[in-house]
Amino acid sequence: MGINKCIDLLKEGQPFYHTPTPELSYDAGREMAQTWADMVLIDFEHHHFDIGGLYQFMRGLKDGGPTPSGHPTPAVVTSLPHSAYSVEEVRYNAWQMRHALTTGIHGLLHTHVQSPEATKWFVAACRYPFQTIGTDIIPEGIRGGGGQRQPAEIWGVAPREYVQIADPWPMNPNGELMLGLKIEDRHCLPFAEQTAAVPGIAFAEWGPGDMGMSFGDPDAHDPPYPDFMDNALNIVKTALENNNIAFYAAWQDEEMNNEQQVDQLIDGLGCKMIGALTRDIADYGRAKTGRTMPV
Repeated sequence: MGINKCIDLLKEGQPFYHTPTPELSYDAGREMAQTWADMVLIDFEHHHFDIGGLYQFMRGLKDGGPTPSGHPTPAVVTSLPHSAYSVEEVRYNAWQMRHALTTGIHGLLHTHVQSPEATKWFVAACRYPFQTIGTDIIPEGIRGGGGQRQPAEIWGVAPREYVQIADPWPMNPNGELMLGLKIEDRHCLPFAEQTAAVPGIAFAEWGPGDMGMSFGDPDAHDPPYPDFMDNALNIVKTALENNNIAFYAAWQDEEMNNEQQVDQLIDGLGCKMIGALTRDIADYGRAKTGRTMPV
């Protein structure tokens, strides 16, 4: 068993289920430490970049743990305030990745990833410079030493071990960090295959809301989709399948009940990352795929 519950589930071929948190505080962390969800997904793309609150939340998760599966905490992933339109934007905002990772979270989700080169620098910003796996493709890591004691305490390991395992999986088979991408606008699509081929990415989504807006449709988030949205979905999904990256999507079809929507995500789209508002939805999916890991 590793530190990151969602990585362990992916290694078993199982989907994982995420939920948001109502607030970032120590008490909220204590309350969510025994959550039915496998991952807590925190939105810093659209909301206040509250690193202090995030650290208190992580402390609460740690003190309320371990999870029934035996992991120190549920996995926690945050999105980022900046996007990945260019290499320069990613490099100039590397401090955001560094500050977020220092709280002890387990992964990051980057937005509007428009090029493989920007993706490479996203991965590099989350790595320590002594790591060598993949450096024939990925630039040398730029995450500096000095902040490892705090996340090591959250993970329940020594700082020396933390710096070894705080590396992106599956590029590093012993890594415990999950990095994700939003390939979510029309400008991303021509490079989707090359972007998905960058080592160090564990999951990605196609961001239907922003994807639709980029094509001129402000209300294309949910199915049924017009042809240009189906085409965008298939481009991203195929790129991820070709590179063994977990696909994350939502499916809110008013003509389907909750179980039918989960069926579409698992059977129709092959999703491995699924958002669930209630435990019943997640439990239906877990039973469907024969999951054995405790919640």
